Amino acid sequence: MTLTENRTAPNRFFINALLALAGAVLFALANPGFIFSKGVPLAAWVMYFPAFMLVRRSSFKTVWLWGGVYGALSYCLYVSWLITFHVVAAAAISVEYFISYALLFLCLKIADRFCGRHAWIAEWLILCSHEYLKTTGFAGFSYGVAGYTQWQNLVLIQSASLFGVWALTFLIDFTSAWLYAVYIGAETKDIAGFRASAKRRVCGIGLWAFTLVAFAAYGGALLSQKNENGKFIKVCAAQHNTDPWQGDIISYERDVKTLMTLTERALSEDPDIALVVWPETAVVPSILTHYTKRLDRRRFDLINSVLHFIDGKKAVFVIGNFHSVDTGGTRTDDYNSAFVFTPGKNVVPPEPEIYRKIHLVPFTETVPFAKRLPRLYDALEKADTHLWAKGRERTVFHAAGISFSVPICFEDTFGDDCRRFVANGARALINMSNDAWSKSLSCQNQHLAMAVFRCAENRVPAVRSTASGQTCIVDRTGKILCEAEPFTETYLTGMMPAADDSAGKTLYNKIGDALAIFFVAAALLMCTVCIILNGKRSRI
Repeated sequence: MTLTENRTAPNRFFINALLALAGAVLFALANPGFIFSKGVPLAAWVMYFPAFMLVRRSSFKTVWLWGGVYGALSYCLYVSWLITFHVVAAAAISVEYFISYALLFLCLKIADRFCGRHAWIAEWLILCSHEYLKTTGFAGFSYGVAGYTQWQNLVLIQSASLFGVWALTFLIDFTSAWLYAVYIGAETKDIAGFRASAKRRVCGIGLWAFTLVAFAAYGGALLSQKNENGKFIKVCAAQHNTDPWQGDIISYERDVKTLMTLTERALSEDPDIALVVWPETAVVPSILTHYTKRLDRRRFDLINSVLHFIDGKKAVFVIGNFHSVDTGGTRTDDYNSAFVFTPGKNVVPPEPEIYRKIHLVPFTETVPFAKRLPRLYDALEKADTHLWAKGRERTVFHAAGISFSVPICFEDTFGDDCRRFVANGARALINMSNDAWSKSLSCQNQHLAMAVFRCAENRVPAVRSTASGQTCIVDRTGKILCEAEPFTETYLTGMMPAADDSAGKTLYNKIGDALAIFFVAAALLMCTVCIILNGKRSRI
């Protein structure tokens, strides 16, 4: 190694490290985080530029390592609140995204090497594919998708009714790729090549600008429309500001008493409330188990008090509960569930309409082969992990004058899950969540950012009742109509605009994630063709 190379190597490493750090910071800043609780949405439009630069500067031997460092650091900054849950959860996310971004950077490097003057387009397609693929499969995680950074831009998020969050995501990712292309063009010493590439870049940014204006015009047109039928449902969402799982029967009794007090106060102030929503697992002891079997007197008394309280009201109640079903073996199937009670109909004795959560949180609500590995299962349960059985049916309830479904917590972070509820006939989404364990406003805002997209995608309103925030009412455009103060013991009452049952489904509701799948196919096709053509040229 020469003296120049000895001097260059540390400089290269230092610059690469700065690029990795800059990319991670931009990623974290763009999203709601611990510095800016609602995020800095403008940062999203350039947040992947350092990543593209890092790929270009790295060799095939090291690019995967830099990608892993970039991915792990980005998500450590972005979801730093996971450490509150468990250090293992934070470590698992770090490992998952180290691997995910290591593979992404390797694919980007292949495109950079083999796709020639079209490399930046191929890299953009690969990045877009990664945005979608990281949300799929057992460990799919929707947090960190670029489109969600724009959750407060009502005009732009209306495009979600066409293609989900993906159209806006891919538009955002394009600007980083385009800036990277500009940098590459400025690097070249080939004047003719520079002019040719400049024309492609001008065409690219022109198409991007046209799409952006079209989305803005489309969004403006949708926002100018009034509620089709002028129908509203008066709702109450309770927020008791505690983590239901942190305690024993004493804390369960306290939480239920708080929820009943808040609800009583709301109903006294407004007797016309038609729907009351309590948070996820607001009542921890299984209502059906303890009412029927009466194995524990204190738990039975708690359940009995809840049921008689509900039966004395006029409003329909939606309650999160731990639902156990005997399977005939040594264990029961336990479901994270939503119960719907209509006073005078199915409360005493309890015969609620039930939805059992389908999309479970990996490694906290479900673990592959856990029941075949009893020691692992028991260890996870002792570590405050609540392992649930998986529900099967996307239930649509018909009560309080509306048809609604109840995605539970994590489920409203996935567009396809909520799309299926609406496709089944739901005209409103009632979300119950518990993010109280995170003790983090950024965590709650990250969740809310995704939730508003579910409304815009399907053109249906939503009510969110959470343990500690963000409890709110959202209209069909994704606009937050009213919101309770986070980390307070309170309740929220308001008018939820009801979607017209006769209104047609949105394009996204019909085609789902088709655009994202198309981009995955386009990335594979383009890279394959470029590699084949490059190989042929090298042999000539």
